Amino acid sequence: MTEDDRTDAVLTEVGPRLRRVRRDRGVTLAELSAATGISVSTLSRLESGQRRPSLELLLPLARAHQVPLDELVGAPPVGDPRVRARPIVRHGRTMYPLTRQPGGLQAYKVIQEKASEQPDPRVHEGYEWLYVLSGRLRLVLGEHDVVLAAGEAAEFDTRVPHWFGPTADGPVEFLSLFGPQGERMHVRARPKKSD
Repeated sequence: MTEDDRTDAVLTEVGPRLRRVRRDRGVTLAELSAATGISVSTLSRLESGQRRPSLELLLPLARAHQVPLDELVGAPPVGDPRVRARPIVRHGRTMYPLTRQPGGLQAYKVIQEKASEQPDPRVHEGYEWLYVLSGRLRLVLGEHDVVLAAGEAAEFDTRVPHWFGPTADGPVEFLSLFGPQGERMHVRARPKKSD
């Protein structure tokens, strides 16, 4: 099989993959068209294989579906399934990014060894959700000053002055989900009832 044959085989699979991703998310062609600016007829032809996919078409679709481009073009799987996130160290915190796509909701596993001297509440655009894995997390949020134990969660608008970090008891490990444009987490407590 030549390189051109392999490329054609990969591109042939893009249409059905696009249709599957869209349907799995419960999105209509009209809704996807409104989100991407790509006409309904072009989307339909892409999904049916009548239109050859291009980066100009695939990039807005990947953004709209919030998936890596690899997922749309069917990049071959890698042999090692481990996530190899490079830690980010800031202000005594080690943050491990758990999301790969830029923008939108970002997830981090955060470890902080010791508390800072004084809370210094800050404000910025966004919405944050915290879940404590181990240790105790102090959260100063507006007029509130609370301590979260392992298994407890908090969510808040980051335009409210806030600060969080470990208590004097020792290190804390927690998950942070942050939506820079104010995206909120949606947690389903129980499955939908089927009709």
